[in-house]
Amino acid sequence: MGLSTDLRMLLPVVITAALEAGEATLDVYNSKDFEVEEKADHSPLTLADKRSHEIIVAGLADTGIPVLSEEGRDIAYDTRIEWDRLWIIDPLDGTKEFIKKNDEFTVNIALVKNHRSVLGVIYVPVIGALYFAAETIGAFFVSQSDMPVDHGSDLDQVIALAKKLPLRRNPERPYTIMGSRSHATPELAEFVEEMRARHKNIELVSAGSSLKFCHIAEGRADIYPRMGPTMEWDTAAGQIIAEQAGAVVYDYHTHIPLQYNKPDLINPWFVVERAER
Repeated sequence: MGLSTDLRMLLPVVITAALEAGEATLDVYNSKDFEVEEKADHSPLTLADKRSHEIIVAGLADTGIPVLSEEGRDIAYDTRIEWDRLWIIDPLDGTKEFIKKNDEFTVNIALVKNHRSVLGVIYVPVIGALYFAAETIGAFFVSQSDMPVDHGSDLDQVIALAKKLPLRRNPERPYTIMGSRSHATPELAEFVEEMRARHKNIELVSAGSSLKFCHIAEGRADIYPRMGPTMEWDTAAGQIIAEQAGAVVYDYHTHIPLQYNKPDLINPWFVVERAER
């Protein structure tokens, strides 16, 4: 089976898993109270993270492809090195935003093959926005309300109802830089000043979770520099969506595209940038 055919078969499965997981996160989000635990690395964990993880893992089980998840990360590299394909998932990207109740959280699922992201889905539960992409297929955006009932089996119908990314750029907008809502750094401030000297008219827009990748993919922003630690599940889905929408995602220092299923799952500093202006 060729890669293109394989990805076309897998995309509806991933879309269904992301939508179902997103609904589970909303159930918790809309409840009056939810407990927040602290993981070993002091990052927060909620019931929504756990439920989303369980739904996605169950939804992908029949693919026979192993899963690397933020909520199931303790898989030795000696085991992972044998995987030429794997799912990399973040069941709830933007847990801090979830806890703050600012709506900026997502469900991220990516397929990685030979250390490259080749398929990705990002779902934004609060607004019902779905972004999806795969190599040889392209990148798309669709509202959940526009999704056909049989979205789990008819990819062509989903694509027919979706908008191809990037969307038409507003020529009047300034050079737009995406920044992290919860992880601003002095290095980002310095980068912004460098861009201000180069482009004069700039705008800095902050957003949580993988929404920053989505804004780049849509053409609503020009560049997203991340000078700080992230993990592979934070970027794998966003990278293929941005790339298929005409952007590039690269290591800040080496300019090499980000790689996945590394011995160390921490990403280097990176940049997501639209290739055209």
